Amino acid sequence: MTDQSKELMTNNSIHVVYTDVGGEGYHCILHMVRLAAELLNGELVVIQPGQPPLIDKLSGVLLPRKRSRASCLLICPSPPALSSILRVQNWRKNYDRIVAWVYDSFWTEWIPPWVRLSRIFDHIFVAEREDLNTWRQMVRAPVDWLPWGSDVLNLGSPNPLRPLDLVRFGRQPKEWDNDQINAQACQASGLTFHGRPPSFSDATENERGLMGMLSKTKFALAFSNSANPTIQTHPRREYITGRWTDALASGATVAGIPPRNESVQSLLWPEALLDLGTVNQTEGLKVIAAAAREWVPERAELNYKRSLETFDWRWRFKTLAEALDIHSSNLDAELARLKNVIRSAQPLLSSAT
Repeated sequence: MTDQSKELMTNNSIHVVYTDVGGEGYHCILHMVRLAAELLNGELVVIQPGQPPLIDKLSGVLLPRKRSRASCLLICPSPPALSSILRVQNWRKNYDRIVAWVYDSFWTEWIPPWVRLSRIFDHIFVAEREDLNTWRQMVRAPVDWLPWGSDVLNLGSPNPLRPLDLVRFGRQPKEWDNDQINAQACQASGLTFHGRPPSFSDATENERGLMGMLSKTKFALAFSNSANPTIQTHPRREYITGRWTDALASGATVAGIPPRNESVQSLLWPEALLDLGTVNQTEGLKVIAAAAREWVPERAELNYKRSLETFDWRWRFKTLAEALDIHSSNLDAELARLKNVIRSAQPLLSSAT
């Protein structure tokens, strides 16, 4: 792993560049970025947040890129991170192709002005389908949809033995924010509950610990940002995050209020969600308790297998590799392993639907 101050001297055919904003909430993305570098047989280059000088932005618009044999995959937590490409040493002469993948792509007003004028990006992918038209109007590069995912193959689980009924992790409405009150209310409703899982400073260890905990529960709590608005969330747009995909990959059903948008409708299956219809804890626990009584192990198996088909990061890396015009034997081997696991589950999927 390198940072932007170091000269890129290796002969790797691809550099995976990521702006690390820090914080536990981004551990799932950092784990994915590491996996991308490994499976694409590339080098991970970590950029610390910061703005390049104005002269660099102008050169990104006005000066042509020198073609070489290397490619760059730029993974951006949000649109402003597109500028981080300008902070990579000798980016103009090192990269033949530059492909960007933008999370939190709904912040379209944050697309850097220089990006709107530049032609240095060969392809841009956004995490929300609803953003496609706006991005296509605002930037010159081709723009396509590439949604959230999860490391289903390595960290997901169809575990049929789930001693917990409900796990809470991540940001929640105030009605669900106190884990001591949650535990007492769940106990009164005949439900087993676990609050915030232990966190780890290393992103991969944190993902492994979180998904290990989620593999022990029937339901995981999550609410759309429309039901739980904060200063960090978009005031109008609804969307899913890694909380949803990691829970489903671990076999858990997501209980809460789901986002209402086209992306969710096209990605999720009916068994993935338990819509509580309210943030009221008393009313919500009635719904969860009734669902817990009806829960069967096949539900966890179905969520896991659907996640393999829909969310596994390897499908996303395949799309990115095609856009970058590169080939990786590492990715080929992992895709073959993924397809074998899915193939072995087809009889169960047919009987469960």
